[in-house]
Amino acid sequence: MTAPFHADGVSIDTRTLQPGDLFVALRTATGDGHAHVAEALKRGAAGALVHDQDAVPDGAPLLVAGDTQEALTALGDFARRRFQGAVVAVTGSVGKTTTKEMLRTVLSASGATHAAHASYNNHWGVPLTLARMPEEASFAVIEIGMNNPGEIAPLAALAAPDVAVITTVEAAHIGHLGSLEAIADEKAALLDGLLQGGTAVLPADNPHYERMLARLPEGVALRTFGTDNLMEVSEDENGSDVHAVIDARHVRFRVNAPGRHMVMNALAALTASVALGAVLDVSASAIGLFSAVSGRGARRPILNGDAVLLDESYNASGASVRAALAVLKLTAATRRLAVLGDMLELGLHSRAEHESLAAAVCDSADLVYACGSWMKFLYDAVPQEKHGAYAENSESLAEAVVRDLRAGDAVLVKGSLGSRMRVVVAALETAGAPA
Repeated sequence: MTAPFHADGVSIDTRTLQPGDLFVALRTATGDGHAHVAEALKRGAAGALVHDQDAVPDGAPLLVAGDTQEALTALGDFARRRFQGAVVAVTGSVGKTTTKEMLRTVLSASGATHAAHASYNNHWGVPLTLARMPEEASFAVIEIGMNNPGEIAPLAALAAPDVAVITTVEAAHIGHLGSLEAIADEKAALLDGLLQGGTAVLPADNPHYERMLARLPEGVALRTFGTDNLMEVSEDENGSDVHAVIDARHVRFRVNAPGRHMVMNALAALTASVALGAVLDVSASAIGLFSAVSGRGARRPILNGDAVLLDESYNASGASVRAALAVLKLTAATRRLAVLGDMLELGLHSRAEHESLAAAVCDSADLVYACGSWMKFLYDAVPQEKHGAYAENSESLAEAVVRDLRAGDAVLVKGSLGSRMRVVVAALETAGAPA
């Protein structure tokens, strides 16, 4: 370490760095943070955590480690061990980020709550979220994801949750894991990180529920959520009014995000909040403050207010596309347009997974616009009268969608992050705007 310095936060990105942060120079597949140390200091970083002193400016305030990723993990581990509040960890094939945000919303009604403002759910995102955790907070919500086998277990051990939530098991990333059973096993690895006396919150309706249940450690309590909790649900294009039984108590609440999948995410969040010691009525009232996250169901006007965009551009799997199409079907519109990009990481299941969406598309959309080599199979599987346009990439597809956009349209945009459907969203957001 060079001359001592005091840091108030932790950052790995100069674009979001706050004055007083410790800048961690991570070396990843997308770049080397050491190249940005000078910029971080210029923006007000208190110092930098590095493992290559030769790559940073002379005289910079530094904390030197053998490996910055390992050092960041150690910072997260320290923050977790000093934390006196309750930690809830969330994983699942779909719904992780939404459920994380719902938990942030409902737990904030009961005490100071810490959660990442983005999907920081991987090998650097989880320790970064933990390292930023205020010591005095009452609750912390940690999202944990995976792309390959063996990724969840070390992150679960690091987070050491009091409550672990698995939202669902679906075919996302099946190309890397090979089977739904393998996905269920990987998700269930979250349970191994539970503290003694902790609680698992599992989706009772999922076909792999029993498989996950078999992984439940001794000394851990079980709570479930699913259709058995629901007494009555009234859905509309803006959300759902729900009458449910949670913790053997009747409760009524409003979810201001449409779709049955949002109701299930809310059940998971409310069930977990009770396990964390929050008062159910307080949490149920607070869930009405939740609004969908950008890229994950956020709804906003386009075409100068004459059309509506359903922004699901962040990611996609078969289950999440079907859920989004169900929301499109609920949306009042003259025409309903489904704009779909490739679902990635499906491996040998790719063609079948894309073609299997044809019935849901036909049931929900008047026209389908598609891009990517895999979505071409879906596009060819729907009737000709449903064809809007097909393009090889999102840039070309955006032009076609904007060209065809009309007043009264409802437009769903959905695809895996790598299919770059955010390009279509950006084009639609400026469509019809004054020059």
